[in-house]
Amino acid sequence: MAVRPPVARAERASRPAPATPPVAGAARGVTPATLRWFRAYSPYEPKPLGGHAVLTLVFNGWVAALAPEQRRSGRELPERFPAGDLFLMSVGTYKLSRLIAKDRITSFVRAPFTRFQGESDPPGEVSEEPRGSGMRRALGELLVCPYCLGQWIGTGFLAVYLRDPRLARTVASLFAVVAASDLLQETWVAVDKRA
Repeated sequence: MAVRPPVARAERASRPAPATPPVAGAARGVTPATLRWFRAYSPYEPKPLGGHAVLTLVFNGWVAALAPEQRRSGRELPERFPAGDLFLMSVGTYKLSRLIAKDRITSFVRAPFTRFQGESDPPGEVSEEPRGSGMRRALGELLVCPYCLGQWIGTGFLAVYLRDPRLARTVASLFAVVAASDLLQETWVAVDKRA
């Protein structure tokens, strides 16, 4: 993404506020004060705050739905998680989030929400930026950010683990093996370049 040079406060104040297109939320009961608040957050570079709010609500709703489901199942929450399981799910979360956010082959999933920028430094990965506005842009921002996806994927692994630890370990193991393979490939490339 292009980095914009810092703008002096006086120069920023002298610029007229950009014209903002009508926001779809205004027809759905969003107050004008809320719209001003969203626009004031980043007046010169619109941010999809409404889309971020929707994604936050979806995530928190999902997490909130997991609690009563766990209680209804009659299964007790573990006193603590074994370190090996946490490590395995962490590595699995890392690899799956990178596959979704950066892998060349999964770019078809991101394509409606992102724009291709070029090949990335690690082999098999691409660089993309979110496109569009509103919810489309918010989803694009989520899909190109392995750190952001990690929260969703980690929560999914934990939800599966609470229901069926063996299944969670198996799926996490698959992605851990792929992550280890990537590490070995990168090591080979580094050694080969030195030779």
